[in-house]
Formats: sequence, structure tokens, C-alpha cells
Amino acid sequence: MKILVPIKRVVDYNVKVRVKSDNSGVETANVKMSMNPFDEIAAEEAIRLKEAGTATEDIADSIGEAKCEEVIRTAIAMGADRGILVKTDVETQPLGVAKVLKAIIEQEGINLVLMGKQAIDDDFNQTGQMLSALLNWPQATFASNITINGDSAEVAREVDAGSETIKVNLPAVITSDLRLNEPRYPALPNIMKARNKPMDTKTPEDYGVDMTPRIKTLKVEEPSVRTAGIKVESTAELIEKLKAQGAI
Repeated sequence: MKILVPIKRVVDYNVKVRVKSDNSGVETANVKMSMNPFDEIAAEEAIRLKEAGTATEDIADSIGEAKCEEVIRTAIAMGADRGILVKTDVETQPLGVAKVLKAIIEQEGINLVLMGKQAIDDDFNQTGQMLSALLNWPQATFASNITINGDSAEVAREVDAGSETIKVNLPAVITSDLRLNEPRYPALPNIMKARNKPMDTKTPEDYGVDMTPRIKTLKVEEPSVRTAGIKVESTAELIEKLKAQGAI
């Protein structure tokens, strides 16, 4: 079984996000970037399946600017076999990414796609579902546990009321939630070795995909600052304050 793990390069989750002065987007210049946390969890799960002998090859893929090679190398240092970098300077959006992934899957003969449920920069939570529809494959989203049984997978997934376990036939698309696992830290020797592991560099045009954005961001603003609260000494004073504010 061959596994594909799509990975996105995003602003590191420890960094306080700042809006550009012209409100055109989020500031990324001179900002620490790293692997999307949900994708990191998916990468760890793929490595565990390979270590268990369930998978034969684990391929990490990223779509974006040349610097996306960094997150692929990180996945390889964790244990992935090789990487595919699809270079483009065009803004990546869910449908375009899903179309490129579909082409890669068909070319590489992938049996399972493991990916993060969403990216922490745009929070779209759409790519996995779109990819499943394009491939006409079953999907299991928000996975907190995955068990492969031959040509099927049992997936425990997070839902509003708690969790549910579903069974999907392979090939399939599975998206990871936070409780699926805890990703490993790549050891320094593996980081050094990852520099020499195979990395294919492609473009969307190589796969016959038009990545032209379909969504235009008009404006990005920071949340409004909350006004400070006040303390009251009695219930009567609270009621008076609420009346003055027109709350009651």
C-alpha cells in the first residue's frame, strides 16, 4: 500500500499573526514558517503504518513556493520515503490543490491519502472532501484513530456529540484530528540524511492543472479590541448599569 501525505507550509502556530499594513493579508515576511500541525499528525500516522508493515511506501507532497521543500524535508526526516514538490507562485486554494493531488495519486498509484483536516492559516477544511469527490473515493474526516484491516479501514472520528467509528473501503481519503497521535521530533542524523533523499520537483502544468484562484480576498482585519469591563457592588447597581446600556 502506497500512502500520500499532502503537507502545507504555514505560519508557525507559536507565532502571533500580524495583518499587513494595507490589509491585503497576513504578514509572512521574516516570520517563522513550519508544517501545518494537522498535516504533521497525518505524516506521523503514515510513518507508523509503514513501520507496522501495513504500508510499503510513504510519499510526502507539498504545493506552493520553493520554500515548501523545507516541510517536505521535515517529513522525510520524520520517516517518509521521498517527496514531491509542486512549485507554484500562485495562491493555493482547496479546489486547485485537490486537482493536483488527484493527478499525483493517479500517476503514483496511491492507495491511501492521509492529510490534515484543515490548515491553520485559512481553516477551509475543504481539500480532503474535494479530493474524495474528484477521485470518487470514500472519505473519513476528523480521524482520532485508524485501524487498517486488509482492504478496508476502521476510523474513529470526532463529531459534535463525541465520537463515532466508521468503516471505509480502500482506497480512501482520511483527514486527521488532533487526538490521532503525537508527532515525533526528527533526530539530527535523520535531518541530515533527509537532504539527500529523493525529491521530485514538478509544476501544476506538468499535471495539466490550472491553479488560478477562484476566491479573492478583499480585506483582512484584526478582531476589534474588547472594551474593559467594570465591577459593581450590588445587584441593584448591576441592574442600573444594564438599563443604562439598554441591555434590559
